Amino acid sequence: MIRVTIWNEFRHEQIEPVKSVYPRGIHSAIAGGIAAEDLEIRCATLDEPEHGLTDALLNTTDVLLWWGHRAHSAVSDEVVAKIRTRVLRGMGLIVLHSGHNSKIFSAMLGSSCSLRWRQVGEKERLWVAAPSHPIARGVPQTFALEHEEMYGEPFGIPDDGKIIFMSWFQGGDVFRSGVTFQRGSGRIFYFQPGHETFPTYYDKNVLKVISNAVRWAAPAEGEFAWDCPKCEPAEPIHPR
Repeated sequence: MIRVTIWNEFRHEQIEPVKSVYPRGIHSAIAGGIAAEDLEIRCATLDEPEHGLTDALLNTTDVLLWWGHRAHSAVSDEVVAKIRTRVLRGMGLIVLHSGHNSKIFSAMLGSSCSLRWRQVGEKERLWVAAPSHPIARGVPQTFALEHEEMYGEPFGIPDDGKIIFMSWFQGGDVFRSGVTFQRGSGRIFYFQPGHETFPTYYDKNVLKVISNAVRWAAPAEGEFAWDCPKCEPAEPIHPR
């Protein structure tokens, strides 16, 4: 059983037009869309105590999904520090859409994570750039979203990211829309589609990518022991 926590800012869904698209919140749409027998899914939101991310919840989370937008600065630095430690020790982290500008994504990558953007609801076409990667398993070589927010290059992420998906937008821009990273024992995946005014998180291909990413990011047995332990020598030592 993979223990999944979906974190959502949950501010936009209180007003129209977002409320009509995601009446129970983006987190609920994702939770329903990826539900499976091998996933234990919990949700947390910004305005809960400790943003819903208590020590008890974080310490029993294998993979954390993160969606934020306008309230990045409202996220506690203390909570971000706790999440960062958990990722370094093996917890998977999946950052969605405008979460590129979140404190936790920047803290994990050590870069600005900046990009170019345009919100006119143009068509986006995604291409699988790494067809043998587990996150791309069962995903068509290419699929389209009729309306999405454009994110464009340059994308201020480190060069060690592995590109899984590339996107082309109707206005001519391209973007590294699905990228993986490794930090400590933790696996990180950034996935771009998911603007709040469009029903992106009901799309079967988007949900397939997220489902695959959850299973890819889940820690292998023993990875949570990541730290700096003192170790005994494997061979006899004969000091001079």
